[in-house]
Amino acid sequence: MFRPPGECPSCGEFVPEGYKACPYCGADHLSGWKEEETTNSDGLDLPDESFDYNNFVQEEFGNGSPKNKLHPIWWLTALVLLLIFIIGIWGWSH
Repeated sequence: MFRPPGECPSCGEFVPEGYKACPYCGADHLSGWKEEETTNSDGLDLPDESFDYNNFVQEEFGNGSPKNKLHPIWWLTALVLLLIFIIGIWGWSH
């Protein structure tokens, strides 16, 4: 098992003494300081060229229409409070 200081087993950059993670690729003692080289030369676990970002967004977030509509109960509550307010003011004026 790798222990700093030394060359990071994941990305090959120097990890100073006392560091618990590689400052370049993020490999750490919890991830096991991967002994094998990652598929990307920069040490990042990024998707390959076949990754379709638009498809990913569609699957994760749906059609993207915002849900800014208030539930009808809130409209009803606001109407009732407005009526109570108006009746209260009308009652004080008479």
